[in-house]
Amino acid sequence: MITALLIDDDNHLRQGMKSLLERHAPEIRIIGEAESVKTGIEAIEKHQPQVVFLDIHLTDGTGFDILEQVAKTNGKLNSHIVFITAHEQYALKAFKFSALDFLLKPVDPEDLKKSIAKIKEALEKNTSFEHIDLLLENIRKKVDHFKRIALSTADGIHLFEISDIIRCESQDNYTQFFIKNHKPLLISKTLKEYEELLTEHGFERIHQSHLINLSYLKSYIKTDGGYVIMGDNARLPIAQRKKERLQELIKAL
Repeated sequence: MITALLIDDDNHLRQGMKSLLERHAPEIRIIGEAESVKTGIEAIEKHQPQVVFLDIHLTDGTGFDILEQVAKTNGKLNSHIVFITAHEQYALKAFKFSALDFLLKPVDPEDLKKSIAKIKEALEKNTSFEHIDLLLENIRKKVDHFKRIALSTADGIHLFEISDIIRCESQDNYTQFFIKNHKPLLISKTLKEYEELLTEHGFERIHQSHLINLSYLKSYIKTDGGYVIMGDNARLPIAQRKKERLQELIKAL
């Protein structure tokens, strides 16, 4: 069994979440509940759950306040966190950059099942909690332009400077990252998801299979159908419809 804590200031939502877990994730055992920052901190310290299902907005603060305080008191967090939230663009963006799982209200049973599968995987891999530190760092700074990203692979979660990412390549429903001074990493998310995150960081989708960091663009060759040479010497094709856009971006560099 996986021990879990529910922290939400709405008792009806807590009861609804318990019912969903009983129905769709019987391996999760709720060992405590809380409805505020104060009682949430107390419950985490008392029960030491493996997982915390955590609402963002509470009567006396936020779920982030709980994580900050627990980390400050204990030196680190020892629970996996699944945020339960309404559709708040900034928070969702911070979660994605931190490789942290979240569920949107009202919670969809299929999304819950996927979240539980990720929890099991993280527990089996004994994943560290550095990505939670990254989340708190981003939330604390209250900036939109994040400098680091957490990437979840088969062997754990890795943190990188976004500026060190040379390019990303689609591998069906996976994305392969090519990173400066690091071996390639295969991530179980689509290239489209990373395009949405990284475009504002100087990345451009030049082809169905390729997302590049323009900072590492070495050459744009117009012959042989058109291609680019990247900082890792990769030669990548350019989609016909992307050529004009890419030329405009190069002129602006």
